[in-house]
Amino acid sequence: MKFRTEIESISPTAKIDYSTKIFAVGSCFAQNIAQKLVQAKFKVNPCPTGILFNPASIARALTDFANCSTASAERIVARADSFVSLDSHSCLAQATANDALRALNDAIAIGHKRLTEASCVIITFGTAWVYQHIDTKEIVANCHKQPQSDFIRRRLCVEEIIAAFVPLMEGILSDKHVIFTLSPVRHISDGLTENSLSKAILRLAIDKLCSLYSNTDYFPAFEIVTDDLRDYRFYADDLVHPSNQAIDYIWERFAEAIFTERTKQLLPKVMKIVAAAAHRPFNIHSEEYQEFCRKQLAAAKAMVEVDFSDECDFFARYSHKS
Repeated sequence: MKFRTEIESISPTAKIDYSTKIFAVGSCFAQNIAQKLVQAKFKVNPCPTGILFNPASIARALTDFANCSTASAERIVARADSFVSLDSHSCLAQATANDALRALNDAIAIGHKRLTEASCVIITFGTAWVYQHIDTKEIVANCHKQPQSDFIRRRLCVEEIIAAFVPLMEGILSDKHVIFTLSPVRHISDGLTENSLSKAILRLAIDKLCSLYSNTDYFPAFEIVTDDLRDYRFYADDLVHPSNQAIDYIWERFAEAIFTERTKQLLPKVMKIVAAAAHRPFNIHSEEYQEFCRKQLAAAKAMVEVDFSDECDFFARYSHKS
């Protein structure tokens, strides 16, 4: 008997290995995957302007990064206790407007370097609902508790999303492997029916982009949670975000589909060394632990494809008698 429907395997246009430089941008689910990649010692960088939920703001950030744009003071707003850009997450909030503008421009410069150097870009759409500033007509990434009367809330259409990404796909992203994902996080503040419609629009836009550009893939994180796992026990207590168990399962499916065979063989060995570096015995100066560190140091140095600089420094420190 069969009690669940598993998502079919995908055949990506390109594979990821330990030499691949990855840039991840988009919703908080993009950060979940980026964190997993970091833990597994891949060369991955997250978006320096923080979490971005809607495709228009993601496209604007990527455009800023591509052009290494210089932001103007008009993009900074005051909050109750800080200043921040409407085009970024609150992680860039600063005590003064000048500091906030400097933080935004520093983030754009970092984003330019990370995006330019990346050979693979992971883009995660979260919602098609956006807030458009009434005065500037610009879609914002975050309202930052500004008066609701300053914005119009509306839903992007498929054509708008395509139009925002075509210049990127034919420009800075044209020579990169682009992996689109749709966040399984439920935006229930929009209402369940509106969330469903929003996800459908995003999925259609991704499908169209993937049909237009041969360097793109779609990884079905959304379908894995909603159709494969399909149970509230795979959500966190808020019933909105996937649980850690669900994220681990998505990561396994991602690795299975996207990594090269050699990388899949290395992965468990890599995680074993990472876990060994995190292990703290009762007596770090014992001969037994020193021998353990010597063995782990040798194993790490033998795996030349992976950057174990931090782990090697740690093992070297404790591999000899103090």
